[in-house]
Amino acid sequence: MGDLRSIIRRPVVSEKTMALMEDNKYTFAVDLKATKPQIREAVEQIFDVKVEKVNTMRVRGKVRRMGQHEGRRPDWKKAIVTLRDGDTIELFEGI
Repeated sequence: MGDLRSIIRRPVVSEKTMALMEDNKYTFAVDLKATKPQIREAVEQIFDVKVEKVNTMRVRGKVRRMGQHEGRRPDWKKAIVTLRDGDTIELFEGI
């Protein structure tokens, strides 16, 4: 993948991900083709933290309707990144 910022798309903010942050786990939407080592490297370099573990999953896009027309949202990949004790990502703090 070229640029590290193209691997990590955006943070995923929900009640569940906020609860995971107490266990030092942060959730990101990542590129569909990104591998665990690529995600680890990108998070470590962008946020200057040490990653212990990366869990990934594919999320299927939902079917959406607008009147008679039916469409689908795109599939996306979610990565839950566990950081070393003492490391935090300030981007999430205060949300």
